[in-house]
Amino acid sequence: MMGRQGLGGEVLGRRDASEQGDRLGAWCGWLAAGAFALAPALGWLGPLGLPILVALVGLLGLPALRIEDDDRPVAVLLLAALLWAAVSTVWSPFHPSKPANNTALKLALELPLYWSAICAARRASPPLKRRALQVLVWGSALFGLVLLVEFMTDVRLYEILHTAFYQPIRHDLAQSNIGHSTFVLAIMWPLALAAALKLRAPAWLALLMAAGVLAPALRFGSDAPVIAVPLAAGVGIAVWRWPRGGPRALASAAVVYCLVAPLIVLAGRASGRYAGVEAAIQPSWSERMSYWSHALDWIGDHPLRGWGLDASRVFGPGIILHPHDDALQAWLELGLLGALLMAAIWWLSISRLARRGPEAWTAGVAASASVYLLFGAVNFGLWQEWWLALAALIAMAAGLMAEPDPSQAST
Repeated sequence: MMGRQGLGGEVLGRRDASEQGDRLGAWCGWLAAGAFALAPALGWLGPLGLPILVALVGLLGLPALRIEDDDRPVAVLLLAALLWAAVSTVWSPFHPSKPANNTALKLALELPLYWSAICAARRASPPLKRRALQVLVWGSALFGLVLLVEFMTDVRLYEILHTAFYQPIRHDLAQSNIGHSTFVLAIMWPLALAAALKLRAPAWLALLMAAGVLAPALRFGSDAPVIAVPLAAGVGIAVWRWPRGGPRALASAAVVYCLVAPLIVLAGRASGRYAGVEAAIQPSWSERMSYWSHALDWIGDHPLRGWGLDASRVFGPGIILHPHDDALQAWLELGLLGALLMAAIWWLSISRLARRGPEAWTAGVAASASVYLLFGAVNFGLWQEWWLALAALIAMAAGLMAEPDPSQAST
């Protein structure tokens, strides 16, 4: 008996010493777990809080900040894009009236803090990486369940909480906000599914997440998330089936989108059917087509340098806030150089997922990236803080799940 106690005490002692020796790994693991515990709640009740969450994780995880050799090309491109965006403010017609409206300043803060948050996720100790992934899986499933409750009760739960803790809200705005929440889950659920496969969690959790996107999106008028679910499934299966070629094909599609988006609109107008389609479809999509057409006209004025950062804000009523297409916004504000930098960042970020054999995490990250590209093409502005924070969350989840590429290790 004494021998077993002594042996157990020795093992516990070694474990305690190991944990004490990797305090940074433990700290980063709890930061990642906390981020994925809060992300679903913020996605449901207030997506605008996501930038604060990711920035706080990055601030608290600064000791883990690193730029590895494999990261250097992407880091250089991100820094170059930041510098070009800052320089373009010299000729931009938009002049921020306060720091909260200064996109260049916010980007300069977000880049190091979001990078630090990603590094913190990668630096987490293996046991706490697993814990953080469990939080991601069950948190996303709970997020899906809550959205299904909102679907069945016609956003009653959201209205109760909004009234109790903030102020009464119009019913149509509550429905719109819940529809907006489906965008967040649509990006998160492929990552959560990949984590569930890695952890061998119950498969029905993925069905709960997907249903939590589809049902409320259909009821509350969010078209893009309805498209996103089969898109994510298709991309994930393709990357699993073709682990080397799938990511490269998706990366190539992202490059084509970034570079030829204006030509797509131009071809549509040249066909003579653009105006007819714009007049025939539902108002929300008609407005987008109008924004894209106006963006094309203004891109033609300054195709090389662009109009400058945040110039989209002054082009009303032709464009309200942004063109609702990330590639067109990059062309409009940052010109050809901005579009090239955007294309290069997407290529390096996605093509590095290529592997010799199928891996669940690469399929999940690629699927989420495809959804991000879809939403960026038809919904959100390139510089929206919560939108960039979602990109950082994708990268954080990838950092938790990533494993070395055997083909690279053997060379």
